[in-house]
Amino acid sequence: MFGDPVLRSAAADVTQIDGSVARLCDSMFTTMYAARGIGLAAPQVGVRKRLFVYDEPESCGRGVIMNPVVTESDGTWIFEEGCLSVPGYSWEIRRPRRVALTGVDLDGNEVTVEADDLFARLIQHEIDHLDGVLLTERLDPDQKRAALIELRRRGLGSPGAGLFPSLGTE
Repeated sequence: MFGDPVLRSAAADVTQIDGSVARLCDSMFTTMYAARGIGLAAPQVGVRKRLFVYDEPESCGRGVIMNPVVTESDGTWIFEEGCLSVPGYSWEIRRPRRVALTGVDLDGNEVTVEADDLFARLIQHEIDHLDGVLLTERLDPDQKRAALIELRRRGLGSPGAGLFPSLGTE
């Protein structure tokens, strides 16, 4: 959840695909479905590995991507976006409309993915988690300040832990 330090640090590449990675992915799918999400990054379950799971039935279905790297992006799209780590909140976020990425699937095969609209947004959101970037970092300074004040009021995060570095300074 918002406030956990694991969400603020970059995840390490997956260097070995074994049964523990497969079990982690199975568990992540279970967690994602229970939360009614369409994507979940390993740091969101406290694991500093560079992988995410997704299930977006409208365009791409279900999958796992490890060590993703965005190779191209294009266009702009503003859309209301929420996050399982900040439940109950959403904000309009500007992101590229289309992305291409490379990564590795659960079988160890290199994959190339081209995505647009919601799937592109999902990919970018999950990669942000892998890079230690929270949704609130995508807000303009006024929105961010208001969001962080509201999250603190609701008891999420801890100002003493350095999770609100720009609160009142931007």
